[in-house]
Amino acid sequence: MIREDLSKYNLKSLEYCTTAGEALNPAVFDKFLEKTGIQMMEGFGQTETTMTLGTFPWMKPKPGSMGMPNAQYDIDLVRADGTPCEDGEKGEIVVRVGKKKPIGLFKEYYRDEELTREAWHDGLYHTGDMAWRDEDGYYWFEGRIDDVIKSSGYRIGPFEVESALMTHPAVVECAITGVPDDIRGMVVKATVVLGKEWKDKAGDELIKELQQHVKRETAPYKYPRIVEFVDELPKTISGKIRRVEIRQRDNKPGKK
Repeated sequence: MIREDLSKYNLKSLEYCTTAGEALNPAVFDKFLEKTGIQMMEGFGQTETTMTLGTFPWMKPKPGSMGMPNAQYDIDLVRADGTPCEDGEKGEIVVRVGKKKPIGLFKEYYRDEELTREAWHDGLYHTGDMAWRDEDGYYWFEGRIDDVIKSSGYRIGPFEVESALMTHPAVVECAITGVPDDIRGMVVKATVVLGKEWKDKAGDELIKELQQHVKRETAPYKYPRIVEFVDELPKTISGKIRRVEIRQRDNKPGKK
């Protein structure tokens, strides 16, 4: 939408805009603000919950942040061993549940006791989503636990690399996934949708340009060693990118 010419529309009645589904890249936030004068207010939730984190009307949004916990839930970040994370430390988003389950939190997975036990244990509901919290209490999305890429001993969150790629003018959308590698364990792959005016430039030269761009925007070891150009990304009906589908496609026999 931000690639469209919004100047031909009368948006004076537009006062407040929210977004959810896929995490909001800072570049999209900045471009929407430039075109409309409105700051996007991001929220985070799941099918299993209502909105658990959000940028509420009385808060100042931080581009790229999901906001703060909804007072309805006792939200925390925990390490793999279940201990709480410090500010600035990456961990899994969990909901702490006492004697009474909060309203809005799901009861169980239908006819799937094993999956329910995996998500509910030790007084916690495990979301399976990774994030970190800054000193002001804002939460910053890193990606699904299954989506985090382990390459040469580094843990790379896909959202940070996607946000870096999205600041390049050629990129409309992108998805970062990991591809198995004999030397590094995994390497970073970018699946990219190009803007209309860039499609005829898809090739090795643009791949190198995007790789160098990511190196400048974030840590050099996070750059995508593999770049694939596609017309569209696989998504759920709620707009979330299905990175698992990209990984499955890449892992098919004969796929290189």
